[in-house]
Amino acid sequence: MRHNKKFNHLSRKKAHRDAMLSNMTSSLILHKRIFTTLAKAKALRIYAEPLINRAKNDSTASRRHVFSYLQNKYAVTELFTNIAQRIADRPGGYTRILKLGNRLGDNAKTCFIELVDYNEAMLASKTERAAKKTTRRSRRSSGKKAEAKPAQEAPAQEAPAKEETAE
Repeated sequence: MRHNKKFNHLSRKKAHRDAMLSNMTSSLILHKRIFTTLAKAKALRIYAEPLINRAKNDSTASRRHVFSYLQNKYAVTELFTNIAQRIADRPGGYTRILKLGNRLGDNAKTCFIELVDYNEAMLASKTERAAKKTTRRSRRSSGKKAEAKPAQEAPAQEAPAKEETAE
């Protein structure tokens, strides 16, 4: 039984799993979005988010700690310079998983995992929604709608009356 075993072992031994997650995290940081299976993406989110959170505090100790996990100085530099500025005010949830469907060869569930602040399409739609004034409306007729209906019905009643006078 697997009581209190919270993370997915991904059918790999510890050294292989750590190396794979380290490489995937470096790719995610450098490319901002990667295509993978759903199980790997969920494991990657658990591995990567604490490292991204540590980038908020730009100190030598933080950089060394992140480098001990990633072993890629370009990814560490990118994380502490560009990504840390964008996530400074975000309290958590730095990654998003978008499910795509099943892979043709082995029917594995596939997905994209991406950094939330780097998806321009979703950021653009969010600013459009924020710019548009939204109000909640009920199905009941309000006073304005009730006034508008008789005004529309009135010309329809007057039109036949004019035709009768024309005859």
